[in-house]
Formats: sequence, C-alpha cells, structure tokens
Amino acid sequence: MTNRTGIFAGNDPFALAREWLGTAAEQEINDPDAMALSTVDADGMPNVRVVLLKAIEDDAFVFYTNYGSAKAQELDQSGKAAFVIHWKTLRRQIRARGLITREDGPIADAYYASRSLKSRLGAWASDQSQPLEDRAVLEKRLEDATAKYGDNPPRPPYWGGFRLRPLELEFWGDGDARLHNRYQWRRSSVDAEWDIKLLNP
Repeated sequence: MTNRTGIFAGNDPFALAREWLGTAAEQEINDPDAMALSTVDADGMPNVRVVLLKAIEDDAFVFYTNYGSAKAQELDQSGKAAFVIHWKTLRRQIRARGLITREDGPIADAYYASRSLKSRLGAWASDQSQPLEDRAVLEKRLEDATAKYGDNPPRPPYWGGFRLRPLELEFWGDGDARLHNRYQWRRSSVDAEWDIKLLNP
C-alpha cells in the first residue's frame, strides 16, 4: 500500500471524503456539495449534470432526484454511475465510479422533510425532464400543490434518493508544475478490500 500523508492520509476513503467536504464547506463560496453526475442512456450515449451530494455514508454517496427524470431512468437502467466533485478554492477533487441503488425509505422521507417548503412543493409541481408548454403551467401546478398540501407536503412517490457505492475512487490534489497528486482506490466488489495506488499526474 502506498504511503499517504497530509491531506491524503487515512485508511477509510469515506471518512477522507467527509473530511474534504467539511473543509470545502468552510472555504468554497457556493455549493461545496455540488458534483457532476455522469450516466449513460439505453443507447450508451453519455449524460452529465450537476447535482448536490447530500450524504456520505460509511460505504456510499447519496443524492436525491425525481425518479421520472432522465438521470433517474438512466440510473435505474444501467445500475451504474460516476461523479466528480471539484473544489477550485481547495485545488482538490474526488472522482468515483460505482454501483447504484435507490434510497426510497425512511432516510429519503427524513431528507425530504428537511428541505425548504418551496423545494418540497416544487417537487410536486415539476414533471422533471419532460417538455413544458410554458412557465405559467409550472406556476399553476405550484399553486395547486400549495393549495392541496399547505405547509406539510408528503414526499412524492416519484421522488427519492440514489446511493452510489463506489468500486473506484480517486483523490486528486493540485501539485507544483502540474505534478498533481493522484491516489486511486479500487476494489473488485463492494465487499472487497481496497487496493490503493499512486498515479502519475
């Protein structure tokens, strides 16, 4: 195993990711939890969009979306995804590739309940990724959801989370003369031990 010190030290990549995210939360100006999530459709055509990382569990990264969205359909179809989080201020990034499962139970309920009221009502109003005739239609749906659910909307049955359990992670740190530091963590399955290598920049 490669000897790692400084910001790369530790034997738990999820604890390390939480440390980096915590540092970013103190220094990044906007959205330190923003990550670019990559999926592929049924034809193998790639897609990427920015979503918010909402939890780093002991063995997974969790985010939430509308299950009718393009991203959710692609996640369900392939069962795989990748993401990158780049913190420009810190000059660090984390990349991950792995397996996808849904988070559609009490944890999703609790996260939904923690969101702002406008965000909760917006989840009812938006038919995410589908064509929209005009903005007035969306605003009318929001009015209807507000009238129906008031200040305590339940989590929509088509809205919830996804959990990415990585088979590969890379922790990247900026280096002098573009001689960056790259540590790759790989495992053959989600139950296997990590193999850690230092990569050329």
